[in-house]
Amino acid sequence: MNQFKWARLSRISLALSVALGSAGAIAQSTTGSIFGQAPVAEGETVQAKSTSGLTREVAVDADGRYSIGSLPLGTYTVALMQGGKAVDSRGDVTLRVGSGTEVSFASAAAGATALGSVTVSANALPAIDVTSVDARTVITSEQLAKLPLSRSAEAIALLAPGVVPGYSGFKSGTTGGSLVSFSGSSVTENAYYLNGFNTTDPLSGFGGISLPYGAIDQQEILSGGYGAAYGRSDGGVISQSGKRGTNEWHFGAQVQWTPGSLQGVSPSSYYVTGANAGDIYRRYSDNKSWTTTESAYVGGPLIKDKLFFFAAVEESKNVGNSVGSVTSSYNTNYEYHDPKWYSKIDWNITDNNILELTGASQKDSYKGNLYNYDYATNTTGSLNSYDTSTKQSADVYVAKFTSYITDDLTLTALYGKQKMTYYSTTPGYDPSLTYINGSEFENPAITGGNSIVNSQTVLTANDPSHRATTNNLRLDLSWKIGDHTITGGIDNLNSHDIDDGETGNAWLYGYGDPATAISDSPFVAAPNTGAGGEDGYYVSKYLYSTAASVRVKQRAQYIEDSWQVDDRWLVKIGLRNDQFTNYNPNGEAFLRMTKPQWAPRLGFSWDVNGDSTLKVYGNAGRYYLAMPASVALRAAAGSLYTNQYYTYTGIDGNGNPTGLTQLASATGGAVSANNEYGQSPDAKTVAASNIQSEYQDEYLVGFTQQINPDYVWGMKAQVRKLRNILDDICDTDTITAKAQSLGYDVDASSLNGCYLSNPGRSNTYRIPDGAGGYNSVSVSADDFGMPKAKRSYYGLETFFEHPFDGTWQAKVDYVFSRSYGDTEGQVRSDIGQTDVSATVDWDFGKLMENSNGLLSNDRKHQLKIYGSWQAAKEWMLSANVAILSGTPKTCLGYYGADESNPVGYGSYYHYCGGEASPPGAAGRQPWQHIVSLSAEYRPMWANQKLGFNVMVYNALGESVPTATYVLYGSSAALNTNYNKVTYFSQPRYVRFGINYDF
Repeated sequence: MNQFKWARLSRISLALSVALGSAGAIAQSTTGSIFGQAPVAEGETVQAKSTSGLTREVAVDADGRYSIGSLPLGTYTVALMQGGKAVDSRGDVTLRVGSGTEVSFASAAAGATALGSVTVSANALPAIDVTSVDARTVITSEQLAKLPLSRSAEAIALLAPGVVPGYSGFKSGTTGGSLVSFSGSSVTENAYYLNGFNTTDPLSGFGGISLPYGAIDQQEILSGGYGAAYGRSDGGVISQSGKRGTNEWHFGAQVQWTPGSLQGVSPSSYYVTGANAGDIYRRYSDNKSWTTTESAYVGGPLIKDKLFFFAAVEESKNVGNSVGSVTSSYNTNYEYHDPKWYSKIDWNITDNNILELTGASQKDSYKGNLYNYDYATNTTGSLNSYDTSTKQSADVYVAKFTSYITDDLTLTALYGKQKMTYYSTTPGYDPSLTYINGSEFENPAITGGNSIVNSQTVLTANDPSHRATTNNLRLDLSWKIGDHTITGGIDNLNSHDIDDGETGNAWLYGYGDPATAISDSPFVAAPNTGAGGEDGYYVSKYLYSTAASVRVKQRAQYIEDSWQVDDRWLVKIGLRNDQFTNYNPNGEAFLRMTKPQWAPRLGFSWDVNGDSTLKVYGNAGRYYLAMPASVALRAAAGSLYTNQYYTYTGIDGNGNPTGLTQLASATGGAVSANNEYGQSPDAKTVAASNIQSEYQDEYLVGFTQQINPDYVWGMKAQVRKLRNILDDICDTDTITAKAQSLGYDVDASSLNGCYLSNPGRSNTYRIPDGAGGYNSVSVSADDFGMPKAKRSYYGLETFFEHPFDGTWQAKVDYVFSRSYGDTEGQVRSDIGQTDVSATVDWDFGKLMENSNGLLSNDRKHQLKIYGSWQAAKEWMLSANVAILSGTPKTCLGYYGADESNPVGYGSYYHYCGGEASPPGAAGRQPWQHIVSLSAEYRPMWANQKLGFNVMVYNALGESVPTATYVLYGSSAALNTNYNKVTYFSQPRYVRFGINYDF
């Protein structure tokens, strides 16, 4: 066979080889595989040996193919063996997570002493992987060391196409960092993994645990089309694989410093409407902070070729001050401490059995002092009070066992546990002082135009014993049969949320049309019916309480077949079945979604030319989303959420109203728009009896083409359709009316305030019949006056890439997309609502009128460019550029042309000044242009083990609005807060670093 024919056959056969060898890697997303071609000879084998001593050896088949799957990440030497001796080898073969690495041998060497060795690394691999059918981005530790990035999993994920920053006010429940949206989904719909263990926030889904930055070996970002092994997400997957020890000892340390003197400043925010238009709302020029981060690592063999150890620690400290708004005019001096650690033990019991032990910890503590601040003179005064101090921690322990039972059969078992604590306290807390909210709406005839407040900074207090645990069990079995590799397994997860909840009370000042009822349902009389309310000013006493210990049980089974149909066609067929159960504080199931929830996954890859230079691929799948533990707090645990309304004739020195006149109301006292008066609901009535999980269908198709060996380009189209949503419906009047129309005698006091439902569909509710039984009442979306739930996303991506060739690397990625519908998902960004599946949306039909429009995570244009250049032997220069169009703006006002308040929600209807106002009708936020640069100097006199680096984030210094206040009020009583800027994009900062690696 001539050389040309052999090379072509090798390329044609690559897809088959990797399909047979990489299925296990894809299933766990913590491993990789090696595959390729070799000349056919009797007794010939291929041996892969890692730098940690693991050795795997497989036979070359009759067609000259071989594959070695489910290999731990690392660097390998791959040798062609004949008669027990190596006749050819390839060194420095680096695996990439979830992918296959090609190592082929064109001909046998003359003997074991004449080894032909070349360097093969991830960056030198064929640019097109014809065996992948999903949308994934893998960022390696080498790239992380070069690129100018913030040190978080989410910042890394933003390199992937279709991943955009979430609402600035949403922060991770475990790290406090910013969150991201994948292809139109809300920020709580993502899944996080650490060495194969699910670390997603069990309470609300806000983020997950991540590794110390220097301990990340690879981060995999799955943004669409992922296989049946993954579930509980209809957003994206962020999966980190930690570093491990090898047969050589390595250690290193790094110190980084971000000085406050080089920070940029966001512009001040001003009132833009009403009597205060043009007045300052918040000044940022006095805000300063500095950050230091120290980290170190060590790794190596405890027993050569058998037992290995790696450990890393990181300590970050952020100290600064932040000036609040004019309505909360304090200058807060604060201090954050964020220590992390990570350790891993790898034990090669035999070449066929591996045990991996992982430990990781992440802690976050905060303390602050509040000083009086005078906006008129821009000066800071005396100590006012102490801010609430918090201490949160998360500890993760994971054991993973891999057994290569035969060359064709691999078993993987993983079990892990996550423990979390949430502690908060307020030094010097004075319970005699009531929190004052809405001081800008205090009657100026009483205050003289100057808000009156007190030193109370605590609105709600948490239970200091709050904690949570999660355990995750996975079993995966991969079996290679001819042209098929069948992988199946179970994925079980249990979460316990213990002593969760918070209590709070406040005086809430308000202002409206003097002659208009404050609320129609439940009824609250107009302000002018009470003394002091003639000009529309009123106040309410707000009480809030949630407290519970709850748990969640999630089970899943999956199977997937990777079938190489012929030389050029690969088909992946998968099926996943999820079961979700949420329990109330009494251990009773209030959400039981255990009927089969079939999630099919189908993907294909077509190697058009048969030589891996042009791939066409596609994928279709369904993805189910589980409900986190926090859903029980409002839905199933007896929450209290009331307001009692008054007018007033005075305000004392602590901001408390005096001369109170109670306004008439539907209850004669406190009212709750959601009927939340603290009663504990019956578990059988909390949710619709026919309720189903949220799920989404996704379709993608694309191609990737090699222009020449140095350049690749491609295009991809992605469509997502949300098919079902889970949220609460609070229109008990309609449920009562429907029950009465069926002849049932309904006691309104027996109804829950809200019911977990599938909005936009017909829901069946269990209504107590007064005799210990229940009546089933089906209420349609038309009965509620609600539209069909809709969230649609489409994105068109094109990219151009030059892999790193020892001198430079660059990738340019552009996405044109649109996200539209009437629901964002589990949370709501425009009003900053974090109540998962208990948003304002869907509570009443009138709140959903004109709700179809551009959704909060819509970014029409996304241009991302990143890369590195080895400018000289000692100098590395890098850049990361993101140019993003702004998110849609929303205006919410009172209902209809007459600007009424029919369901008592105030300015939360999709009307603005009496006119229909769908999401996005108020325009868009400005474009963002984020240009970050870095440079590193590694001198030869230190053998390039010592590095000096500097990074400039947002070098252009641009800081533009990312969010504005959306509540318009009414034409008669315009909300002076409307359209003021509430968040700006991160201004410039500069980070210096020194690191030593040995």
